[in-house]
Amino acid sequence: MAESPHNEQAAASEQAYAAEAATATTAEPAPPTLEEMLQKAEAAVQEHRDAFLRAKAETENVRRRAQTDVANAHKYAVENFAAELLAVKDSLEAALSTENAAAENLKSGVELTLKQLKAAFEKYNLAEENPVNQKFDPHRHQAISMVESDAEPNTVISVLQKGYKLNDRVIRPALVTVSKAKAE
Repeated sequence: MAESPHNEQAAASEQAYAAEAATATTAEPAPPTLEEMLQKAEAAVQEHRDAFLRAKAETENVRRRAQTDVANAHKYAVENFAAELLAVKDSLEAALSTENAAAENLKSGVELTLKQLKAAFEKYNLAEENPVNQKFDPHRHQAISMVESDAEPNTVISVLQKGYKLNDRVIRPALVTVSKAKAE
């Protein structure tokens, strides 16, 4: 008896399914052996070790560069200020090199040199501290003596040497005489 086309299709379909099932069970990869897993783990460890060593070396290089930069910053911090002072030195040397300088010419030259020096101080925030008639501040002033005065006690009444601040930090306190109450 001849099979119907429907049956032929069903038989072909069953054969294809059986073939697929057979290949599916044989095509699944076998679980990795312990040796393969160990090799894979060792490769990963080596990869991580290399990355760690590269990162460690890079960190060391950054640290060394930072140390060099800090050392250079300390070493050359006053370079620009020193360059400003060279003009002042040149002016002083020029004043001293003239043999028959009149007192007025010498005075005007010194005044110009002082002007150059003040300009350099202003440019680099080096400020003069002249605290006459101000309240005594031990953080900014150094008292040399105390004298009886009509002024309020602890008031600066004279300055023996001006003080200086660099960016609001005292680099030299003013040497001052301070008032004290009169003894009665």
